[in-house]
Amino acid sequence: MIEKVVIQMMEFLYFPEDKADYIPAAISLFFFVVAAIAAMYFFIKYSKKEEKKWEQQIDFNEDRKNN
Repeated sequence: MIEKVVIQMMEFLYFPEDKADYIPAAISLFFFVVAAIAAMYFFIKYSKKEEKKWEQQIDFNEDRKNN
């Protein structure tokens, strides 16, 4: 009885007999992971650039107040 319930719950899983079916999925996964890493790199790079601009603006405003 329990085995029947477990089998019914797992019908949506698909494990192909021919392992070559995994190749397109692996290739697309690779490209998406590379794109995600590139996006994170550019977000971090842009964020650091914006942080430097912000710090320069704060320093400039503090210098104006002191003079």
